[in-house]
Amino acid sequence: MKDSKTVTPYGESNKTKKQEVAEMFNNIASKYDFLNHFLSMGIDILWRKKAIRILKKENPQIILDVATGTGDFAIEAVATDAKKIIGVDIARDMFKIGEQKVAKKNLSHIISFDYGDSENLQFDDNHFDAITVSFGVRNFENLNKGLAEMNRVLKPGGSLVVIEFSKPTTFPIKQLYNFYFKFILPTLGKLISKDQRAYTYLPESVEAFPFGQVFLDKMLSVNFRDVKNIPLTFGIASIYIGKK
Repeated sequence: MKDSKTVTPYGESNKTKKQEVAEMFNNIASKYDFLNHFLSMGIDILWRKKAIRILKKENPQIILDVATGTGDFAIEAVATDAKKIIGVDIARDMFKIGEQKVAKKNLSHIISFDYGDSENLQFDDNHFDAITVSFGVRNFENLNKGLAEMNRVLKPGGSLVVIEFSKPTTFPIKQLYNFYFKFILPTLGKLISKDQRAYTYLPESVEAFPFGQVFLDKMLSVNFRDVKNIPLTFGIASIYIGKK
């Protein structure tokens, strides 16, 4: 298996993975929401709602949404009754769309967005009650460093909730999933987004991502505790939860 750090959107030797990921998401920002919901048949919305129902039991007051993209997870997190939600991302064109969505929903008093690097979060230690990440951790340039940073800015007892693609292992879901991810999704993504690589990179990054117990072990290695994995929709994705 490729190391997740070596899988990049465009394979340009003069750029870091972080730079390429930001470039890719800026390139597809205007089509991202449509493609995200269309290619997942809307299931991603249900996954976020389930994750937020779990998080709401913790009654978080201040939430950080890392790799926020266009802000869907941050907007969903309003259901926790948090007083403040901050979304950060390295792709400015993505969270600018998030700002527009939040303004239309009259949520600007709760949700704000800013540039933010998962490996160098500009917040004090022990600052947030909860941190959420939706389909973003596989894009981290240094996964361990990103996890450690999120642990640093979490308050003791705070929760990390991650949604990320997994790889189903049972027949025939595994075969159908692989066919869709390797052939159908890249073709449709390319046609609609006009980006040659964005939706080829997606299955490659999922293939390289250390899902399941391997990811839980990484969380444990940077001092998260009580970690668990909740499979979603036949193992297509997972909710990962850990406490500081």
